[in-house]
Amino acid sequence: MLSKKNNILKNSWKKMTIAESLRLAIREEMIRDKKVFCIGEDIGIKGGFGGAFTVTLGLSDEFGNDRIIDTPISEIGIAGVAIGAALSGMRPIADVQYSDFLFCAMDQLANQAAKFSFMSGGKLKVPMVMRAPGGATTRGSQHSQSLESYFIHVPGLKVACPSNAYDAKGLLKTAIRDDSPVLFFEHKLLYGSKGNRSEKDSISPISEVPLYDYTIPFGKGTIKKKGTDITLLGKLRTVYTAIEAANELEKENISCEVIDPRTLVPLDINLITKSVKKTGRLVIVDECTKTGGWAGEVAASVQEKIFPFLKKPIIRVTAPDSPVPFAPNLEKYYIPNKKDIKKAVKNLL
Repeated sequence: MLSKKNNILKNSWKKMTIAESLRLAIREEMIRDKKVFCIGEDIGIKGGFGGAFTVTLGLSDEFGNDRIIDTPISEIGIAGVAIGAALSGMRPIADVQYSDFLFCAMDQLANQAAKFSFMSGGKLKVPMVMRAPGGATTRGSQHSQSLESYFIHVPGLKVACPSNAYDAKGLLKTAIRDDSPVLFFEHKLLYGSKGNRSEKDSISPISEVPLYDYTIPFGKGTIKKKGTDITLLGKLRTVYTAIEAANELEKENISCEVIDPRTLVPLDINLITKSVKKTGRLVIVDECTKTGGWAGEVAASVQEKIFPFLKKPIIRVTAPDSPVPFAPNLEKYYIPNKKDIKKAVKNLL
């Protein structure tokens, strides 16, 4: 059915938010493969929001509650059911309402899902996706964290971080079809400002998305803005912060190249090092805390590979080593901003 639609829609594109593109990806994959189903809290309630951020809105009407499965508030149960179903040949898309709650399912994800393939000599596969909304959105220290760094440390897990609607659809379809467990992080302020669950200060990165089937391979980053003087590397929301800073710096005749890695595991380290070889300078912008974070890991990897090409030390612009504050003015200070990036760039120049 989907292939016939693709022939009709092969030249069709539509502007949509990340939430809408994720919903489209899930719908297409559920049509394509009967083994795909969704499981999570409040995702299929009649007249409900479609999960915490509207991603599954309307899907239960089309596919029924046998494939859009509501659960109790039990992240440990959601992860356990998803892993068991994946081991049995299904392809679950599980989600938690906030990525902070992944800690409740850490044993299942890090000790079980990530290791079954290794422990069985490749005989067991765990083709599951765990969707996790993250990022600071004035919800305090237990509902605003960026936890990507915890999961890049676990061998056997793949980690995706789409920053726009086009990438969100293509990466989610790749994740669903992958035989490895995938942590799929989505920033709450990037879902878009449409609907009843719109977030204050949302960036609303609406973009053109194909209405036909396509995938984006893991491990292939993209250059969002070309430049020659310095490389800026961000992910999720900080991609936009980096672009804003780069646009302002351009007015001061400072040329910044901005890179979006799309996936953290696997990471397109070749794209990053190629850019840094050209510019000789690197600023990594990350909403995760500084110590033990993703930014430090990338900095080490770049230095190991192309140290002679570096004109100045790599700088990390990150959140401080502190829980996310609840007060809005403190949260704005906590999150890396374009002023922080511009200061780092000028220090390197």
